[in-house]
Amino acid sequence: MDSDTRQSRIVEFARTRGRVDVVSLATELDVASETIRRDLKALASRRLLKRVHGGAVPLETAAFESGVEYRSQVDLAQKHRIAAAAADLLHGGETVYLDEGFTPRLIAERLAERELTVVTSSLLAAEALAHSDTVTVILLGGRMRGRTLATVDHWAVEMLRGLVIDVAYLGTNAISLEHGLTTSDPAVAAVKGTAVRGARRSILVAAHSKFGQSNFCRFAEISDFEAIVTGTELGLTDAARYEDLGPTVIRV
Repeated sequence: MDSDTRQSRIVEFARTRGRVDVVSLATELDVASETIRRDLKALASRRLLKRVHGGAVPLETAAFESGVEYRSQVDLAQKHRIAAAAADLLHGGETVYLDEGFTPRLIAERLAERELTVVTSSLLAAEALAHSDTVTVILLGGRMRGRTLATVDHWAVEMLRGLVIDVAYLGTNAISLEHGLTTSDPAVAAVKGTAVRGARRSILVAAHSKFGQSNFCRFAEISDFEAIVTGTELGLTDAARYEDLGPTVIRV
């Protein structure tokens, strides 16, 4: 098997499985571990994979985006901590926007007993609030993206543009000092950007693995956010660099 074919297989495995490790790949592809390490280094330089201890995980690109099932399994303990801390940033009976993604769904669970109006593009968040007696849920219309179970396109953007949101909770596929907040789909970027521009307060919720990464479509600048809630897995030095651009970085 030539190196191009082998590296294509490795990317396919990573995207299907969520993670690959050197030892298993070497056995499966019948090559030396050092060959796999060189392959992973090459794929990381092309921004298709991210090296982690003992292997690699897929990076999201314009051509690849992880789905709900994968997101609900990765950094799970960290996402629960982030959701709890983010929910504590509410100060009363606000109107709240919940973005698509798994962490906003976890935030929804923590808002179910509060007296709020929640606007969301996420079917996952709406489902988490479906039986609440105190939360009014407004679900944005539009085309549903099966990968994330969220609505997009001009229907969602126009509906959101007509609302005034007190607090918007946003997720992101990637965040970097150079490129701000980016995502893989222009339709998703349009909804996210509209939410940021229409909210009095914007709060980013993002696991540490999203930092130092960039994707295809920019939807906001770091300075657009009042706070960034992430895990202690993000180092203090890195957190300070993002905090220098405006938001308070809360590590939990």
